[in-house]
Order: sequence, then structure tokens, then C-alpha cells
Amino acid sequence: MTVIARKLCWGVKRKTIVRDVSLAVRAGETLGLIGPNGSGKSSLLRLLAGLKQPLSGQVEIQGRDIANVPRREVARNVAFVQQSAATDTNVSVRDVVRLGRTPHRSALSGWRASDQEAVDGALRQVGMTHLQHQSWQTLSGGERQRVHIARALAQSPQVLFLDEPTNHLDIHHQIEILQTVRQLNLTSIVALHDLNLAAMFCDRIIVLKDGALIASGAPETVLTEELIASVFRVAAAVSISPHHGHPQVHFRTGDNAAV
Repeated sequence: MTVIARKLCWGVKRKTIVRDVSLAVRAGETLGLIGPNGSGKSSLLRLLAGLKQPLSGQVEIQGRDIANVPRREVARNVAFVQQSAATDTNVSVRDVVRLGRTPHRSALSGWRASDQEAVDGALRQVGMTHLQHQSWQTLSGGERQRVHIARALAQSPQVLFLDEPTNHLDIHHQIEILQTVRQLNLTSIVALHDLNLAAMFCDRIIVLKDGALIASGAPETVLTEELIASVFRVAAAVSISPHHGHPQVHFRTGDNAAV
């Protein structure tokens, strides 16, 4: 499914958080959102997913303005993975993932084979099958994040929004999760704080600063030393990795690290 945003603006009281952002994401593409803390990445994701209503502008998914689409219908096609979530309920991992099937079921429908297959597949994709009967309360932060992603995958979405999904994960699982997302046959928009992960796993990157979109394109054209210095206020050297062929950012240390 395609995702198109036209001149999105949103803010709280007198503070503008997303400023006149327009973008287009092709079906099956993985788009990365990068920018410093407070740049508007999370707010933009929620606008694109229909979780916030813009003050002006609109979002179209597969050519339809999502403001005019029933929320349940949106939920059948769009899944959102937030940075973190908590619950005091003592439920199993599998029960959490089963919640992803809610938009596809009516109040009177029973649990179907297709629901079972979706949950099993989602657990398998994030490597949590062996913990499916374990209590949610006993999981580490990284394990909980993987379960949240599994719940989103169980939803069988066509568009997946992820807000810094690698938070709390060790390096191995960061790469594993983003490889999983990258290989899915769906449209993905992911906010990331790690520039090297964005370069490795995103087809295109957009850069936000103070709520405005200031750069957009392939990682090798966007991730320049000049842009990193301007947006993130750090000095870095950028090269092409001989191992994976993507840009690789090396941050400088010492007296000249900040700019």
C-alpha cells in the first residue's frame, strides 16, 4: 500500500511540532525517519498512522484519506509499534500477540485457523516461540519489544509503522528485527535514532529538524558529513562499507566531536 502525506501540520497549544511535511512512500518500500530528539519523528508517525489528527493537511493510504475511513478498517491494514508499553495484567506472551487479531474478528466470531497461523508466524518471525507461554511480567525490556512487534505482525498489516523499535535491544536483536521488517512484503515507515541502522535497512531516509522535513532520498545521498553536522551537531566521517555497500557513519571523539 502507498502512503502519501500532504502538508501535514500539528502542534500543542502554541508550539508547532510537525511543520508542513509532505512525503510519499511506495508500496513495499521501507522509509526511515531520522532526526534529533524533539524533531517530530514520533508525532509524524502517529499522524501518518491516523493516531493523531493533523491541524491541517491530510494522509492518504492507498489513495484514500484516512480521516474518512472507519478506524476498524484502518486497523485491518495499518499496525503501529510504539517505543514502549506496559501492562499490569498477568498475561502470557501468546495472549499479548493474540490481541493483534482483534481488528479481524467480530464479537461473536470464534478463534479460526487463520488467527492461529497469524499468531504462530508472528512469534516465529521475532524469535519468541519458545517464550510464548511465559508471563509478560517476567520478560526483559528487549523481549517485550519483540512481543510488541509480533503483535503488530499478527495483525497482518499492509503498512507497518515503528517508533524506534530497536530501543532496549542488544545489537544482535536490533539487526535481526530490522532484517525481519526489511524482508516483509509490506510498506514500512520506521523512526530510528541509529544512523547506521537506517542506512543499512531503509530504501530511503527523510530527515526532520524542528518538525520540518529538510532532506529526503537514498541513504548515500542524505547521510553526508555536512548534514550530520548541521542536524545532529556532531562531527562525523561517512564512508561506504565494503561489507554491505551502505553508508557508514563514524562519529569523531575528543575536542572536535561537537560542532
